[in-house]
Amino acid sequence: MSLTAASAPQRGSAAGRILAVMLRHLYVLRGSVPRLIELAYWPTVQMVVWGLITESLAPTMNWQAQAAGVLLSAVLLWDLLFRAQLGMSISFLEEMWSRNLGHLFVSPLRPWEWAVSLMAMSLVRTLAGVVPAALLAILLYHWNIFSLGLPLLAFFVNLIVTGWAIALVVLALILRYGMGAEGLAWAIVFAISPISAIYYPVAVLPGWLQWVALATPPAHVFEGMRGLLHGQGFDAGHFLAAAGLNLLWLAIGCAAFTYGFHRARDRGSLLQQGE
Repeated sequence: MSLTAASAPQRGSAAGRILAVMLRHLYVLRGSVPRLIELAYWPTVQMVVWGLITESLAPTMNWQAQAAGVLLSAVLLWDLLFRAQLGMSISFLEEMWSRNLGHLFVSPLRPWEWAVSLMAMSLVRTLAGVVPAALLAILLYHWNIFSLGLPLLAFFVNLIVTGWAIALVVLALILRYGMGAEGLAWAIVFAISPISAIYYPVAVLPGWLQWVALATPPAHVFEGMRGLLHGQGFDAGHFLAAAGLNLLWLAIGCAAFTYGFHRARDRGSLLQQGE
């Protein structure tokens, strides 16, 4: 299917422009085997390493099944957040590296349409990376994260949105300060990992830091995940807290991206940024 043919039915529409940008990135992925391998490489390595850690601890402790489930679920869900953020940032950086922003914005493409297309590509990249690792966990460690059922969908949506919110801030910083800030695409998400309660409960943090942790959506997701795996059921309170915080985080991310884009356009740097 050609780009022209795919977008012809919606020529001039926002959906058509979003689809066109998505197809541009999908064609790049389809034409590069190393890119496709890289999507699944790190999630799989992380899952294998943490699975082996749980296997090594199992003979000395009586929590093999539960510990394996908690740790492997935490690894996969954390990588989901990381991949959501990185997938959006990498699609953006590929435009910068190829000096393609000028070509994009001589078209009728609006900034919000570009952002939505990057979010859609982030979803594609995330699923392509995390799903193979989740399936391999079933084969190697007999742990099926899909057995969480509908709560898994709630965790998935919240972490994806958190990743997008963080990525929008990264995009804004790169637009504002140039390619010298591109390292943030890999580093910034790890700034919140100590307070995201990925592998341990929020309660182990110092009292003052617990309040900071509970202001982050991931902390509520991982607390809810552990409660579910410990037989306490799905905690609607943590879900609603994560969803509410995500709305706030996404609004901040959108505002930052809009500001960064307009600043870059006013300074004329949209056409000057690249490697």
